[in-house]
Amino acid sequence: MKSTNPVLARLGQAAERERAAGYAQPGPYGQPGYPQQYPQQQPYPGGYGQPVAPPAVTPMTIDDVVVKTVLMLAILGASAAAAWVLVPDALVGVAWIGAAVVGLALGLIISFSRMANPALVVAYSIVEGVFVGMVSKAFNTLYDGIVLQAVAASFGVFFLMAMIYKARIIRATPKFARIMVAIIAGLFGVMLVNLVLSLFGVNTHLRDGSPLAIGFSLVCIVVASLSFVLNFAQIEEGVRMGLPQRYAWTAAFGIVVGLVWLYLEILRLLSYFQGDD
Repeated sequence: MKSTNPVLARLGQAAERERAAGYAQPGPYGQPGYPQQYPQQQPYPGGYGQPVAPPAVTPMTIDDVVVKTVLMLAILGASAAAAWVLVPDALVGVAWIGAAVVGLALGLIISFSRMANPALVVAYSIVEGVFVGMVSKAFNTLYDGIVLQAVAASFGVFFLMAMIYKARIIRATPKFARIMVAIIAGLFGVMLVNLVLSLFGVNTHLRDGSPLAIGFSLVCIVVASLSFVLNFAQIEEGVRMGLPQRYAWTAAFGIVVGLVWLYLEILRLLSYFQGDD
């Protein structure tokens, strides 16, 4: 099962590499290797050997992912609050664009990295916090109280999807995964085209509060919510396969990326229904 989130999709590949590494250790005299959980013979200077167990690897658990996710959200929230207070109104646009570019670069590095890197994940949380803080400040200036509504709705949707997944109301079947991957790729393609056209003054009415814009935001919110089902399944599979504990950072990063996307879409949708006063 592959997740729609490219970060979490790499967990399955990492699991295969970790298991394969257990059989890659050569035995004495060049015979084929054997799993790492079995002791290997390390020769004494005199030619004798004794069994030596390989370094123990602590497997990832659901609790590890939860702790890392909460930690990332705490850092992101603190960074957003600090940016909101410290960045002057005149520099909100500059900070918004700068954080978006740096956050995208860090996100791509983390997504395509073979190893989990806690330092990069924490750096991403800080930069993404600045981005979210600037976006939130801009929206809240226009529509007072909208940020708290969007935050509450985002976490409400997330926990609802967690309960739906636990109850197996929606199952992450291969067919479901293929459909979700196609839809998400299509949505991001449409958003990219819309962004490019907007730079040239072309209004596609996808982000202007029109009925079409409301419908598009609703579709994005539904898809972002359903993508958590696949993410939960991928994490559960990683735990079952015994991924090393460090991959909890990778899993947490993927969840946070999904939450930020969901929050931004809900924030935008709520803004469409705000009064002009």
